[in-house]
Amino acid sequence: MSETTFSPHGAHLVAGDWVQTKARFANEPVNGPAQHFSVGTVDLVDRACEAAEEAFAEYAASDRETRAVFLETIASEIEARGAQVTQIGTAETGLPAARLEGERGRTTGQLRLFASHIRAGAYLDLRHDDAQPGRAPAPRPDLRMMQRPIGPVAVFGASNFPLAFSTAGGDTAAALAAGCPVVVKGHSAHPGTGEIVAEAIHAAIARTGFHPGVFSLIQGGKRDVGTALVQHPRIKAVGFTGSLGGGRALFDLCAARPEPIPFFGELGSVNPMFVLPGAAAARSGDLGKGWAGSLSMGAGQFCTNPGIAVVEAGEAAEAFARTAAEALSATGAQPMLTAGIARAYAEGAAHVAQASGVEALVSTRPEGREARPFLFRVAAADWLANQTLREEVFGPLGVIVTVRDAEEMLAVARAFPGQLTATLQMEDSDAPLARRLLPVLERMAGRILANGFPTGVEVCDSMVHGGPYPASTNFGATSVGTLSIRRFLRPVCYQDLPALVRPDDLG
Repeated sequence: MSETTFSPHGAHLVAGDWVQTKARFANEPVNGPAQHFSVGTVDLVDRACEAAEEAFAEYAASDRETRAVFLETIASEIEARGAQVTQIGTAETGLPAARLEGERGRTTGQLRLFASHIRAGAYLDLRHDDAQPGRAPAPRPDLRMMQRPIGPVAVFGASNFPLAFSTAGGDTAAALAAGCPVVVKGHSAHPGTGEIVAEAIHAAIARTGFHPGVFSLIQGGKRDVGTALVQHPRIKAVGFTGSLGGGRALFDLCAARPEPIPFFGELGSVNPMFVLPGAAAARSGDLGKGWAGSLSMGAGQFCTNPGIAVVEAGEAAEAFARTAAEALSATGAQPMLTAGIARAYAEGAAHVAQASGVEALVSTRPEGREARPFLFRVAAADWLANQTLREEVFGPLGVIVTVRDAEEMLAVARAFPGQLTATLQMEDSDAPLARRLLPVLERMAGRILANGFPTGVEVCDSMVHGGPYPASTNFGATSVGTLSIRRFLRPVCYQDLPALVRPDDLG
């Protein structure tokens, strides 16, 4: 392997072994020749899950420092392959090198963040009620509680984040930090990227001496592979980022198991932005330009893409729409992650364009895998009458919803299903309306912004990347930030357990 070239061998990593299968599939690089990869099988799923269970007892019992070093070693091994990761990642996804390098930094950064988080130990949520043997009318036992890992976790790689939400992404990092082995179902859009990151994890396992079953990667495969993974009795939770249809199907499979398990799915969001009257009057031009930039960033392939702007009709709304249209019209074509995503984007845009009352402000003709922006405008009454206009179109497509007054803006806000984010563009004079909107937005979204744009998710303690359904399948969880570790833990109470027996962290 040269310094910058990675030639994948197209195998699965199952419990420390690189395994080939007879059936093969090809990736679809934006540039360069296609490469071939082994197709996953149900038998490989079973082997990986059984190995994860074998690894669980030892890995769950490992001390926090040892696991923290393991996470940091994975980060170092990914960085050691940085040039190759960028080379294969840009070829497979069409994402710019700078974007991939930034995403690689986010991936290694969140691994190191979880290392620091588990070292600190606060995530254990330790609680202790002393024994009261003389209490009347009944004595109280010694009670101690802490969080413990739940077991092997299945993670599905995401199409739009080949690093940060895939093989060693946030779900994997959180599960490994919690003490749970991971079986990853790689995304077929970027199997080469998945393989080189799996190599980094494999090297980190070898360096730290953990059981090889602590991580496996299974590539490709039909629906039977994903079905077998979420229904395998050894799997105790699932992390997923993807489409509403695919995620809901897996969610239902998890619920239908003889032992139902939690499915933590991020399924889609239009991330509405509410432009309040004072802000519209003061800076409609800047807001239109800024919204267009956020909307078209990365060809609109961000889960926090702000697809809908709600603004009161009038001169300021006209200026907002005009500036947004000018900025989007000047945006060049960008390759989408896959040909299938590009087709779905074109179909979604056509569907919006045909809806009653919708006016096209920027209309283009997508060509092949490349996408250009669309911009539409619709009055609130027509938008409220058509529920499909609230659904996500994955790509650089924006809809401006014009309202008559504050009451209609509130009606529009109440009509949104669950979202990852909601944004208020406001001036101080807008505070009374913002206070009326805030309780609605709190019920709607996991993150509420003021005077910003939602693209760009900070990885930190206080971040929430989740929301009510269909933004995610579990409103009490987040897939970004240190709180995400709680998805893969459960509380255990220890009553009168002698110090010689109880876990070290329990005290």
